[in-house]
Amino acid sequence: MKGRRKSHSSAARFVKKLWGGRFTKTAEEWVDEFGASIPFDQELVEEDIEGSLAHVTMLGECGILPEGDVEQIKGGLIRLLEKAKQGELEFSIAYEDIHLNIEKMLIDDIGPVGGKLHTGRSRNDQVATDMHLYLRKRVEEILGLIRGLQRALVAQAEKHVETIMPGYTHLQRAQPISFAHHLLAYFWMLERDYERFSESQKRINRSPLGAGALAGTTFPIDRHRTAELLGFADIYENSLDAVSDRDFIIEFLSNSSMLMMHLSRLAEELILWSSQEFQFIELDDAFATGSSIMPQKKNPDMAELIRGKTGRVYGHLMALLTVMKGLPLAYNKDMQEDKEGMFDTVKTVIGSLKIFTGMIETMNVRTDVMERATKQDFSNATELADYLAAKGMPFREAHEVVGKLVLLCIEKGVFLADLPLDVYKEASPLFDADIYDALNPRTAVNRRNSAGGTGFAEVRAALEKAKEKLNTP
Repeated sequence: MKGRRKSHSSAARFVKKLWGGRFTKTAEEWVDEFGASIPFDQELVEEDIEGSLAHVTMLGECGILPEGDVEQIKGGLIRLLEKAKQGELEFSIAYEDIHLNIEKMLIDDIGPVGGKLHTGRSRNDQVATDMHLYLRKRVEEILGLIRGLQRALVAQAEKHVETIMPGYTHLQRAQPISFAHHLLAYFWMLERDYERFSESQKRINRSPLGAGALAGTTFPIDRHRTAELLGFADIYENSLDAVSDRDFIIEFLSNSSMLMMHLSRLAEELILWSSQEFQFIELDDAFATGSSIMPQKKNPDMAELIRGKTGRVYGHLMALLTVMKGLPLAYNKDMQEDKEGMFDTVKTVIGSLKIFTGMIETMNVRTDVMERATKQDFSNATELADYLAAKGMPFREAHEVVGKLVLLCIEKGVFLADLPLDVYKEASPLFDADIYDALNPRTAVNRRNSAGGTGFAEVRAALEKAKEKLNTP
């Protein structure tokens, strides 16, 4: 947290509310605590003050507030912003949310003139503005971290173009592939994530400030000017939509869910590959833990944790979709539930990307174990079928011939490369001595140079395309 929640006694509930003129009773303290958002929305403190600085600047430029008042308010806000950056502000539940806390601090600092800051705006457009500013910054950070993970994948892939491993379908060995090819599959998943987050910035980078509570304001404000001051590309065209829209947060949560799904899939692979059964990789000690009672254990805890945290991100998406599904226009208190899930998702995604980049950069790849695995299975069976098909046998007939040879191997406890040539000749006269070269897993991989395939030449070309993406502004 950037600030501290101020402790308060039961007398705090009798503090005069900044909106309290209409009310004759004060809420019970526990009711205030239930309704207050300051325990979590203080995360928006810097964005709230930045929005207020733009708003008061515009009020001065439009002649709504005198220059002296504007300068006094700006001076107070700048002092608060510096304190916020140092974590020196104290927040109180008595003032409900980040907006009223900052306004109270400003009034305490500069006097009643601080109350003029709220001229021509509402907490409804203020909080929406804060969240647009917040997400814009965080999405930029996430985009940078996605690129960092992609660079780590490319760096590992460059070292392992000719490292071969079993490729899987149904978690059964299917065909041998380049390890670099496998890693680059995740590069392109992340590239789609990068595109989705980038595209979402068009909707995040839109200003709701000046929409008021729901209907705009009678003051001659300039919404385009505050948008310009805050670096927004455009404004919301409809004041009702401006204060009630949470699509940009839902889209962020959706994009984050997709990203976490991709990370979770790769996490699952790292967990499998680092097991005693696979032994394809070893994770660096920094990303593993031991057992409290089993001294031999090295658990891939960080990968498991990322896999687990994916569920909480999905939950935040479904929670906000559920909150928004039945809300009439415009603002409703239900929408206060938009923030905690957003903050938690930001923290989860940023942490997961940082951890994953470290895991990929430092993992030890056991190339000998991977290659040995391709020679102790039947993942080269497709090569036999392709071999026969290339010599004119219909593929379905070739498939049956090879299937029978695999069954024979299983009965004899051997692999396809172990069968003598006369057995192959008996299965089909189309087989010749070159069949053993075709059965070599390295040959099998290298021959698959169709576009997007696992052949070494095609993987090197794919690496160049990946680097072009990374170097494109």
